Amino acid sequence: MSGRIFKTLPRTNDRGTILGGALIYGVLLVYVALLMLPFFWMIITSLKPITEVVSYPPNWWPREFSWRNYVEAWQAAPFGRFAFNSLVTGIAATFLQVTLALFMAYAFAVLRFPMKNALLIAVLATLMIPDEVKLVPNYLLLRKLGWVNTYWALIVPPLANAFPVFVFHQQFRVLPRDLIDAGRMDGAGHVRILLQIVTPISRAVVAAVALTSFLGRWNDYLWPLIVTNERAMRTLPIGLAYLKDTQEGGNQWNLLMAGAVFVMMPVVILYGFTQRQFVEGLTKGALKG
Repeated sequence: MSGRIFKTLPRTNDRGTILGGALIYGVLLVYVALLMLPFFWMIITSLKPITEVVSYPPNWWPREFSWRNYVEAWQAAPFGRFAFNSLVTGIAATFLQVTLALFMAYAFAVLRFPMKNALLIAVLATLMIPDEVKLVPNYLLLRKLGWVNTYWALIVPPLANAFPVFVFHQQFRVLPRDLIDAGRMDGAGHVRILLQIVTPISRAVVAAVALTSFLGRWNDYLWPLIVTNERAMRTLPIGLAYLKDTQEGGNQWNLLMAGAVFVMMPVVILYGFTQRQFVEGLTKGALKG
């Protein structure tokens, strides 16, 4: 009898768990809505005619959708050329940066050589140097090399980045040593072990670092602005400035937002395809750091 009575009583713990979960999800929804609000406003503004963009009070939904804005934005500046420059430099810099970081991290994590720890500390210490401090010396060096207004200027300097080395080193130093020893016993060299054993095991971390590196190059504005002064060598973030004053008398914010959509969409699509690997790589880094 007493067992039946206890079964009919409300379970305060379960009810509290449900209320706590609902509260957490509610807070998360509000937070996501606040984060998505600027993106929503950007897309809506890109579809408005200029008369609605400057109207007050602003309307959250256009009375008529002006898809012509995307055509005019694409024609107002050579976005095809800008996209080509961003794509070429982003892919090349990402590939070279990840490759160099893999070899450096493997050497620091696996090989034995004199002053290894001191060299690793010296490499990681470069993370404390702000990029703005390196702008003038890098530019003067590139000007002496004759690399201004070339793809070399957009690809080579970003390779000197210690962050991928740090992430890969954290991953490699916790890998089972038996895997590397087994590869050595089979006659494999260090390059083969890195490419055929270590890298496939760490593919989630490699994907996360590659995506982060590509996003950094794709969104970079200051460095391409300094080392390029020809319109044909500009990248997409700089290309948005060509849309700011397309007509005399004011800024065409609808065209500027349409151009921003051009810049943002490839990144969103890329992240959509690599989201699982990106999250898995960050999770591994958090657990093994």
